[in-house]
Parts: sequence; C-alpha cells; structure tokens
Amino acid sequence: MNQIYRYAMLFTLVGVALFIKIFSLFPSAIEKYYSNGAYPVISRVLRWLFGWIPFSIGDIFYAIAALLLLAGCWKLIRSIRQKKVNLDWLLRLGVKVMTVWLWVYIIFNVFWGLNYNRLGIADQAGLNVTEYHNAEVDTLVVTLIDRMNRLRDAGVPERNDLVRKRTLFRNSFQSYQVPSEELPFLKFRGQSVKPSLFSYLGNYLGFTGYYNPFTGEAQVNTTVPVFVQPFTTCHEIGHQLGYAKENEANMAGFLTAKHSASAAFRYSAYFDVYLYAMRDLYTRDSARSKILFERLSPGVKDDLIALREFNNQHVGLLEPLVRSIYAQYLRVNQQPGGMMSYNQVVALVIAYIRKYGMDEV
Repeated sequence: MNQIYRYAMLFTLVGVALFIKIFSLFPSAIEKYYSNGAYPVISRVLRWLFGWIPFSIGDIFYAIAALLLLAGCWKLIRSIRQKKVNLDWLLRLGVKVMTVWLWVYIIFNVFWGLNYNRLGIADQAGLNVTEYHNAEVDTLVVTLIDRMNRLRDAGVPERNDLVRKRTLFRNSFQSYQVPSEELPFLKFRGQSVKPSLFSYLGNYLGFTGYYNPFTGEAQVNTTVPVFVQPFTTCHEIGHQLGYAKENEANMAGFLTAKHSASAAFRYSAYFDVYLYAMRDLYTRDSARSKILFERLSPGVKDDLIALREFNNQHVGLLEPLVRSIYAQYLRVNQQPGGMMSYNQVVALVIAYIRKYGMDEV
C-alpha cells in the first residue's frame, strides 16, 4: 500500500507539473490570471508570514536543504560501499528524488516562478522594446554621467545613514510607495527585505542580493560598498513585485530608485545602469567609451575604483562555477542571454526614453 501511495503521488505531481508547463506557454493568461491575479495574494501572504521576523527564514531553509543534500549524498555513498544498491533500491531512490524535485518545481512556480513567463514591465508601461542604435546608447551614457556627477557629492553624506540596514530597507520600501503617475503598477505593499545571512560568502560567490520564492523574502548583501546597496535593494523588491527576469527587476529598481527623495538612492540607480550602458557602449565603440569615461567627476571615479578593488579583494575559486550554474538557470527560465540578461535593462531604459523623453531619466 505504501508503494502504491508513492506511485500515485508521483503521477499526480507529474500531472500538476505538466499543467503548469502548459499554462506557462500563454504569457497573456499568466499576466492576467497569475501575475495580476493569484500572485499578489500569494506574495502578500508570504510577506505577512515571514516579513516581521528580523532574520532571513529563507536562508535558514536553504542551509537546512544543503545539509539534507549532503546527508543524502553521504547515505548514497555508504549504501554503495555496503553493497546495498540493487535495481529495487535504485527504483525507490528514483521515486523519492523525482517526488521531491516535482514538489520543489510546483511550489517554486506557484509561489513565484510563473512570473518568468508573464508579459512583463514593458507591456505594462506600453514600451516598444526594439533594437537600438549606437547613438542612443551614447546619449544614455552621457545623460547618466551628468546625473551621477551632479548627485554624487549630495549623496555622500547620506551614506552613513544607509549603513544602518533598517534605514536602507525602509527607504527602499518607501521608494515603491510613490511611483510616478505613468507607473502605478510599481506600487508595493508588505515589506520583507532582510540582510543575507550569507553576505560574506556572497562576496566570494559574486552575488549582491537574491529573492527567496519559497518565503517571499528579499535578501541583500549588506557588506558590499554602500553606494550600490540602494539599487540592489530596489532590484530585489522588484523581484518581490513579480518581475522575475533580471532585466525587468533592474528596470523596476531603476524607475523607483531614481524617483526617491534620497540623493544617495538616485545616484545608486544611475550608477548601476551606467555600468550596464557603458559596457554596452564599450562593445560597440571602445574609443568613444574611453572618451566619455573622462567626463566622470573624480568622486564618481573614486566609487568605480572602490567597487573594482572590493571585487578584486573577494575573488572566489567557486565564483566562475556559481556564475555558470546561475547563467544556465536564467537560460532555462526564459532568459537566453544568461548573465547578460541583467544588461538588457539598457534596451528597456532606451524604450522608456523613446516614449517619455530624456527628462524622465
């Protein structure tokens, strides 16, 4: 009876997973019934359950899962050494592993993952995202440099306050309370942003923040240079809002942080998008990018140097492997550009400029 139950459970889960997969093929339905229907309710419930806890429950879950995985690997090795492995043993193991994997797949998609298949922020904002020209990237970089040069000195005094995590997270949340009139869909309720318990490890693995779809928590690496933390936090709140793709979370973070009353937040938004836009321009016209680089104020150049030195001091042996695994995860989830998916925010910003004008950047 126990074995019959396990197989019945497995086939039921396969059926649910197939339904989710078929449903994901219809972005309009996802946008209407999930991203703007079920998901807001699910995410609010998760933030209500876990948001009040001062530390990351999701990080604890991840740690427990890692320990269970290590224990399972050890049991597998021990069974092989004790020669307990046979066809029946392998079949039972396969059913268990498949059942667990299907549960994870289903919960991941129901709680958040289906947002990878939505129409997204471009559709909501009415943006026509198409190929863009060198001149448009050039103009964007020039504008970002101008914004950073003007905001840098004004934002520096605010950085001491942002070292306090509560202030950083509160100000980030407030940035989502007053979106511009054109972007009412960026209104966000239910704060649940926390410092990552793995921040120091993250410095060597190459992450500055991440979203936990199982608990609805946004985790931020609060050990990186403080001037990049506001944008990172707004980016992760963008994931909470249902923008699963990295370029869309970048866009949500940019559009909210740049409207903040805080000069440090606005500077952080322009600084981050500048890194993406300048990288894009460099691949198109390296000589021009070097000329524009010299327009940066000494203070902005100091921040670029500080960020580069921080990254150089935290080069981890596992970082290339982690980045490769994560790039594959992004490709599987509707982002064929892999890690370059982050950089695709440039196309969204340029489409936004085409519609609303450069003054809105």
